[in-house]
Amino acid sequence: MSDNGCGFPAPGLHSFLFKPIATVGGFEFNKVMLLALITTLLVVTFFTLAFSKAKVVPGKLQMVAEAGYDFVRRGIVYETLGKKEGEKWVPLMVSLFFFIWIMNIWSVIPLAQFPVSSVFAFPVVLAALVWVLWVGLTFKRHGFVGFFKNVTGYDKSLGAVLPLVMVIEFLSNLIVRPFTHAVRLFANMFAGHLMLVMFTVASWYLLNSWMIPAAGVSFVMTMVMILFELFVQAVQAYVFVLLACSYIQGALAEHH
Repeated sequence: MSDNGCGFPAPGLHSFLFKPIATVGGFEFNKVMLLALITTLLVVTFFTLAFSKAKVVPGKLQMVAEAGYDFVRRGIVYETLGKKEGEKWVPLMVSLFFFIWIMNIWSVIPLAQFPVSSVFAFPVVLAALVWVLWVGLTFKRHGFVGFFKNVTGYDKSLGAVLPLVMVIEFLSNLIVRPFTHAVRLFANMFAGHLMLVMFTVASWYLLNSWMIPAAGVSFVMTMVMILFELFVQAVQAYVFVLLACSYIQGALAEHH
C-alpha cells in the first residue's frame, strides 16, 4: 500500500532517484550517468561514421547527419550570429543540440524511460559551459571596460536611474541568466517525466481495479503525453542552443 492509503503508487521525487549500478573508489555510477555516457558515445559515433569518409554524393547516414547539421547551422547559428561570425560556432552548437535532444528523448525509450536533463546537475553544467564561454568571449572582444559596460548595460544617457539599471543588469547577466538557462531545460523535462509516470502508473493501477474504462482513458492520455513530450524534447534542445547563440551574439556585439 502507498502512503496515501489508497494503494495508488503516486510518483514523486523518488521517481528521479536511482540506486548505484557500481561504486568505484567511493564514486557512485547510476542509471542517469550511464544514459549520459551512452548519449555522448552515440553523438560522437554517429557524426564520426557519417563524416569520416564524406562523399560528394552522400549515403543515407551522411545525408541524415548533414540534414541535422544544416538545420542547426542555418536555422539557429546563422539566423542568430550570421554566417561570418557564426561558422566557427557551428560544431559546438550542433554538439549541444544533439546531446541535449538525445538526453531528453531517453524518456520515451523502453528500458531507459528517463530524461537525463531532468536531473538538475546536467543542465547546470551545460549552462555553466555557455556562461563561461560568454564571459571569456566578452573579455577577449572588449577588454575589462567593455565587459563591464556589456554586463551592466552602462548608458550614461539614463541619468539618475543608471546605478539602479547597472545593478539589475549585472545581477541579471551574471547570476539570473545562467540560472534560468539551466532551469528552463530542467523544469520542462522534470515536469514532463512526472506527467508520463503519473499517467502510466495510473493506467496500470486502474486496469487492475474495477475502473477499467478509466484505465483506457489514462492509457490514451499516456500516448498523447508521449507525442507531446517528443515535441517538447526537440523544442527544449532548440531553445537551449538558440539562447546560447544569442549570448554569444551579445558578447560579440559592440556596446554603444
